[in-house]
Amino acid sequence: MDQRAAWRELPVGTRVVVRTRLNAAEAEEAKAAGQGAVWSDVIGIVVSSTDDELVLRRDSPRKPADLVVIGCEKIHTYREIPPRPTRVRRMEP
Repeated sequence: MDQRAAWRELPVGTRVVVRTRLNAAEAEEAKAAGQGAVWSDVIGIVVSSTDDELVLRRDSPRKPADLVVIGCEKIHTYREIPPRPTRVRRMEP
């Protein structure tokens, strides 16, 4: 299987980072906001995948845990990543 299309075989529940290429309108919007104007990364948990799209539940401490649908034509690369570390709170005496 082509490594670029292997995301279709990701098991539900896998945590990944997916790099997508922005289209022209998204690039202009990102540039105006002072962000990168070519790429966007999404960290999330795989909810489902088909031949046409990958659906993730966002898993980032800085973004809401909403669903993100990424069309196959936008996926440039992906990488499996470990679960987000849990915070340990120290008990004050």
